[in-house]
Amino acid sequence: MPRQIPYIIANEGCERFSFYGMRNILTPFLISTLLLFLPESERTGEAKHVFHTFVIGVYFFPLLGGWLADRFFGKYNTVFWLSLVYVAGHACLAIFEDNVKGFYLGLGLIALGSGGIKPLVASFVGDQFDQTNKGKAKLVFDAFYWIINFGSFFASLLMPLFLKNYGPAVAFGIPGVMMFIATMVLWSGRRKYVHVPPAAASPHSFTRVAKSALLAHAPGAGRPGLTVAMAGVAGAVLSLAMTPQWGFVIAACTALVLLLAFGGIGTSMQLERARGLHPDEAVDGVRAVLRILIVFSLVTPFWSLFDQKASTWVVQANSMITTFSIFGNEFTLLPAQMQALNPLLVMLLIPFNNLVLFPMLQKIGFTPTPLRRMTAGIAFSALSWLVIGTIQVSMDAGTPTSMAWQILPYALLTMGEVLVSATGLEFAYSQAPASMKGAIMALWSLAVTVGNLWVLVVNAAVKNDAVLGRIRDSGLGLIAFQMYFFAAFALLAAIAFGLYAKRYRMVDHYRSNETAQAPAAVKA
Repeated sequence: MPRQIPYIIANEGCERFSFYGMRNILTPFLISTLLLFLPESERTGEAKHVFHTFVIGVYFFPLLGGWLADRFFGKYNTVFWLSLVYVAGHACLAIFEDNVKGFYLGLGLIALGSGGIKPLVASFVGDQFDQTNKGKAKLVFDAFYWIINFGSFFASLLMPLFLKNYGPAVAFGIPGVMMFIATMVLWSGRRKYVHVPPAAASPHSFTRVAKSALLAHAPGAGRPGLTVAMAGVAGAVLSLAMTPQWGFVIAACTALVLLLAFGGIGTSMQLERARGLHPDEAVDGVRAVLRILIVFSLVTPFWSLFDQKASTWVVQANSMITTFSIFGNEFTLLPAQMQALNPLLVMLLIPFNNLVLFPMLQKIGFTPTPLRRMTAGIAFSALSWLVIGTIQVSMDAGTPTSMAWQILPYALLTMGEVLVSATGLEFAYSQAPASMKGAIMALWSLAVTVGNLWVLVVNAAVKNDAVLGRIRDSGLGLIAFQMYFFAAFALLAAIAFGLYAKRYRMVDHYRSNETAQAPAAVKA
């Protein structure tokens, strides 16, 4: 095992404590404190909007971080300096607890810092391995994901208590201190890491190969791929024009999705025209990236379900009985503390899957490949939302409901998370060509942005009178209807993902030994 791995793992544990510590108290804080200037009936909806807008930012900025690392500064330097931006964002939350503009500035800095480093830390872990020890990588990626949830567990359990008992300045200040510690841990191992240098500008980069493919003429044929790509550009412009009606976040994210989707489809239609203009390995690399993007796009419905456990599920828990009785002893949990169940289950399920479930499946002749695990994970998330929706129907009927009933959907959603998210980290790194690893990990994070975009779109749609009329006609309450809608959304995605997985051919893009750079050549 590479000796530098503990520094990266410890950094990630502290960073995740800081992130989930503030994220998991964000919705309750917005509803109870920062948004008091709004009518009470509007606070919950606005809090969900702010939360998912923040998450969109967190998972959008990986594009910037991946580009800076891959082209200019390398992974370590980019992570180190953006971590300092991250610390500044936490400071703003603690200082501007009663100032909306200052608080939102802090959220923006955290989105930039956290999002910018997000794809890089995971791919930096992968850089510490080569063909001689890549067999250890899966274990480390699982350990990496385990420590994420170790930090998340204690943050989810403790931060709601600090918010309640000591106020927002302390509750948001502690995560800032943990982020500073995370940065110092990363810095202390700087001379031990393997540093893969940024890729030099290449005439055969992904964008240049795609451009050549789209603009190239073929004898006796038109350029249908270019037409498709330009349709995406037109759609993006129209989306931005809808900013006054949709809001900037929905309009801008929709524009980006249209550009990527139609541009990717158009490029794939004409990609073979780039052969001869670029080396075969460059053209094949672009095709590999386009295939990966299809996988990522089919995962987006999972993220639309998963991230709502910190918004929609917390709102539901606010209306539930929060006192539990176990072996005759009663205790009370705050609604936000239920989120601690998710990382606790992750820490249990990762070793259970690796030591019990997956070996058992192997023995009966079923190999749990990465894409099979991800297919099952999306299906588990759909099942969890069927359960949580049924609980909501019971509550809407006036049945007093204990918060303990959320344990089952949390367990199902967490199994889905382990099968999708932990697997996706390893899949994204192993399938990415060497020059695109940071960018591919950023696009993996962008899938989360798109998932949260679906949430904003659905929330905006249910404000329409015609849509509300249809929901009333269904006999379901608004929240229950949305829960069943997202369950169906994920189930359809699982079916589509499984069908595509059968056609996907896995590749191996772990680095060879000679691509490493001496640690002393990189400075903090």
